[in-house]
Amino acid sequence: MRKYDDTAIKELIKTVQSGNDEESNAAQKELYEDNIGLVRSIVKRYVNKGTDPEDLFQIGSIGLIKAIRNFDLNYDVCFSTYAVPMIAGEIRRFLRDEGPVKVSRSVKELGFKIRAYVEEVQRTNFREPPVSEIAEALQVEKEDVVMAIEASRLPESIYAPVDENAVNTEYLIDKLLQTEDEDNKGYERLLDKITLEKAMEELDSREKKIIQLRYFGDMTQSEIASKLGISQVQVSRMEKKILIKMRIKLSGK
Repeated sequence: MRKYDDTAIKELIKTVQSGNDEESNAAQKELYEDNIGLVRSIVKRYVNKGTDPEDLFQIGSIGLIKAIRNFDLNYDVCFSTYAVPMIAGEIRRFLRDEGPVKVSRSVKELGFKIRAYVEEVQRTNFREPPVSEIAEALQVEKEDVVMAIEASRLPESIYAPVDENAVNTEYLIDKLLQTEDEDNKGYERLLDKITLEKAMEELDSREKKIIQLRYFGDMTQSEIASKLGISQVQVSRMEKKILIKMRIKLSGK
């Protein structure tokens, strides 16, 4: 499969967004196949969430398509940098909306009928109908009524206290925001990794080695010089040139 550089990717995106159905569809297919690895890598982070990986892959693919169609060609960033949070966001929304328990369409429909019947009884007779009455009125089993009621309960308020007896009250929203912050940090690290990998693509093997030892291996210039058999001055000069080259790559100039 052909791998496109940033310029080629933006040309394809321009074609996708041009409105010409045949050319647009062909360009979108090429971009999708060229970037599908992003979806696979992100899906791996969510495989233990109790959802079928194939479902997550399909949802992630939708995120990728949205990224292709919505990418602003004036952005001074690589497409992958833009696409990653779009794909991850689509998967996160799916997991949040679906929840750990999947409710079938028939149960949802029964829940709507129950709610309508209960509201009618409350409006006309000012009372709450028992389960047996609801089951008889809708001609279903009492067990089905209970299941539908439980399945259609509204989610807990985000302002509900986690522990009402705690000295310092902590609310559910606080927990959610903490999780959100942790997730955002994870996405930022992923974006940094992708951006750095892009910037290192044009480095030769020695330049990559110096960056890896200096910034990932936490080695001093003297230690690197000793390891590579060159002087510390040479390492210092090379490091400066490499960083300039990477900055140019990242700026897209």
